[in-house]
Amino acid sequence: MPPGAIRITLIVGASVLVSLLFINPAAAQDPKRDRSGEALFRAACAACHGADGKGAPQSQVGFDDPLPDFTVCSYNSPENAADWFAVAHEGGPVRSFSRRMPAFGDALTAAELERTIAYVRGLCDDPHWPRGELNFPRSLVTEKAFPENEALLTTSIQKGAGREFTNEIVYEHRIGARSQFEIAVPLAMQGSSEGNQWFRGLGDVAVAVKRVLVHSLNTGSILSVGGEVSLPTGKDNEGLGSGVMKFEPFVSAGQMLGSNAFVQTQAGAEIPRLRDRAETEAFWRGVVGTTFTQGNFGRTWTPMLEFAAVRELEKGRKVEWDVLPQMQVSLSKRQHILAAGGVRIPVTERDGRHLQVLTYLLWDWFDGGLRDGWR
Repeated sequence: MPPGAIRITLIVGASVLVSLLFINPAAAQDPKRDRSGEALFRAACAACHGADGKGAPQSQVGFDDPLPDFTVCSYNSPENAADWFAVAHEGGPVRSFSRRMPAFGDALTAAELERTIAYVRGLCDDPHWPRGELNFPRSLVTEKAFPENEALLTTSIQKGAGREFTNEIVYEHRIGARSQFEIAVPLAMQGSSEGNQWFRGLGDVAVAVKRVLVHSLNTGSILSVGGEVSLPTGKDNEGLGSGVMKFEPFVSAGQMLGSNAFVQTQAGAEIPRLRDRAETEAFWRGVVGTTFTQGNFGRTWTPMLEFAAVRELEKGRKVEWDVLPQMQVSLSKRQHILAAGGVRIPVTERDGRHLQVLTYLLWDWFDGGLRDGWR
C-alpha cells in the first residue's frame, strides 16, 4: 500500500476509533450520561466536520473529499431529518455518499443521534429557511408549498373522443430562503374530432413564481402564495393551446400528520386576459398520503389520494370533481430521483370528460446529477 494511502487510512481509522472508544454503547445507554447534542457532536463528529461545523482542513483529516459546511442554510435545511438520521446511523454509502462518513448506529443510541442531528441543523441560524420535513411528497396536480430545485418530465394520456398525449418538461429553481420560479413547456399530441388525424406541437408555455409566507416545524405547517402566467404559444385551432393568455393566482398549504402522513391543499383561479375568449375558473385541489420505507433506510413508497375540483364562474355551471389515486416511489439510493403514476377519474359532470393516466419522473437536481446516487 502506498505511504499516502497508509497515512490516510491511519488518520481516518484513528478518528473513528477515538469516537467509538469515547462513545461506547454502554456509556451511551447510561441515563446519567445524557449529553447534549453539542457535546456529542464535538466528541464524535468534530474531528472531520470541525468544531464549528464548517469542516476540518484537509491537512487535519488527511483526505481530499469535500466536507459540508453545516452553517450554510441552503445545504443544511432542504433535507428531512430521516435522511440525516440514515446517514448518521448507517454511514455515507446508505445514501450513496462518501464511504469516509462512518456509521454511528452501534456507538450512539437513536435518541443521541437525534440530539446530535438537531444540534447540527441548528447551526443554520436563519429562521427564514423552511425545514425539509415540510417538503412533502409531490402529488400529480396539487402544487406544494415548499420551494424546490427540481426538474420533471410529466406525461398525460387521455383516450376517448378528446384523446390526447402530452409530455411536459418542468424546471423549478429556488431563489433564496422562501421563493421559487418555475417554467413548464408542454409538447402535445391532440386527436382531431373526426378521429383520423393527430396534431403535434408546442402547447401553452407557463411561467410561475411562489413564495413561502409562513412555516413552522413545531406545528408541522407551511403556507405559500404564488402566481402563474400561461402564454398562448400552442395553436388553439389544432387543440394544442387555449389561444389566450391566462393568469393563475393561488395559495398552497401543507400539514404534517402523525406516522409520516401529510395533507396538502391548493386553491386559486384561472383568469383569461380576454374574457370573451375563455371562462374564468376557480379550482381547489387536495391530497392526503403517507410514506412507507422499505426496511429501515431503503426505498420509499408513498400512496396518495388526491381530489380536484374546478368550476367555471358562469351562472348555472356545476362543479367538476375528479379523484386521483396514485403512488410515488423513490428510484435512487439518494432518493433524489422519484417516479409517480396514477389515474384521474371524473366523478361528476362526466359527459365529454374521460379518464386520464398521469405520470411523472422527478429529479431533485440540487442533490446530485442524474447518474449520481444509485450505488
